Amino acid sequence: MRVVIITGVSGSGKTAALHALEDLRFYSVDNLPLPLLPVFVDLMERTQNVDQAAVVVDARSGDTLKRFDELAQQIRKRGNHIDVLFLDATENTLLRRFSETRRKHPLGSENLVEALGEERRLLEGLRREATTFIDTDALTPHGLKRIMWDRYGTAKNEMSITVESFGFRHGLPLEADLVFDVRFLANPFFVEELASLPGTDRRVAEYVSDSDDAREFLKRTMDLLTFALPRYAKEGKTYLTIAIGCTGGRHRSVAMALKVKENLEQIGIFPSIRHRDMDREQWTP
Repeated sequence: MRVVIITGVSGSGKTAALHALEDLRFYSVDNLPLPLLPVFVDLMERTQNVDQAAVVVDARSGDTLKRFDELAQQIRKRGNHIDVLFLDATENTLLRRFSETRRKHPLGSENLVEALGEERRLLEGLRREATTFIDTDALTPHGLKRIMWDRYGTAKNEMSITVESFGFRHGLPLEADLVFDVRFLANPFFVEELASLPGTDRRVAEYVSDSDDAREFLKRTMDLLTFALPRYAKEGKTYLTIAIGCTGGRHRSVAMALKVKENLEQIGIFPSIRHRDMDREQWTP
């Protein structure tokens, strides 16, 4: 049985993530008390014939979170696989989301900043156990749903691969497994007729990729990926994110991410692609 534990701070998108997995036919449960997790998995196996489930476990379980490793071992010993997905966002984003929804923090504190701090303390152990992270700071619910579908929509024994472009100015993607930096390539931002265009535009893509440095980068990157990807799959990795970054995430990283995707497809690997920062409003080098 495949069990995805969805956790993270309040306001980071746990409910949206759970609904996305529910749409993928995961048996889904919100706010299951942690001590009941082994009982739940056993029940699903014996009476419901369920082979994949998603469970939200968060700070509402209180100090019982300290038992997670013990309980997870009980489940794994019976041959089940556990993924721990940790969702996070910056404090400013979380405060804004609480303000927009006008919901109280589940820990019940009147001081939201203090409640978020206490929640992070309670979740420290689960964060250390996380097999993947998703930073929802710049994501809409639809964007989060798309990532969840990319990662968990494949068969249990297949590896889902995502090529993601991003801007270092906006921070590293927490979910990245491999990170490549293309800030050494010529920047279309400084070319007047290209500055306002995204890396998906043919003219920008040609400008970025039509150089000896770009071709050499692509060759060396593909050599590494050709070597590494089958070995990740052999080790049972369920999903892998290849992140390619430039300064703002609009031009060079987008163009090279598309090139990497194209080259992977030529060898029979068909990744999904995501441009995290391409549509941000302001662009500076």
